[in-house]
Amino acid sequence: MDPIDDRILELFREQGNLNPAAIDEFGVTSANHASRRCSVLAKYGLLHRIASGLYTITDEGIAYLDEELDASTLDPVDDA
Repeated sequence: MDPIDDRILELFREQGNLNPAAIDEFGVTSANHASRRCSVLAKYGLLHRIASGLYTITDEGIAYLDEELDASTLDPVDDA
């Protein structure tokens, strides 16, 4: 996990479906960095890629934020 990942996931929980440009507009991190982090978070099942560049938080992402899931135990998912 990257230090900014928690804030990115919190933003998804607060706002719903987002793209990296929106994450940039909320002042969390640059769109380029957000794009890279969203891809990684989707790879591990914390976000779900709805369409090209559009993501939503998963139940696993919410469980992680609620400290009910240890991200270090996650394996890559096939459909990221």
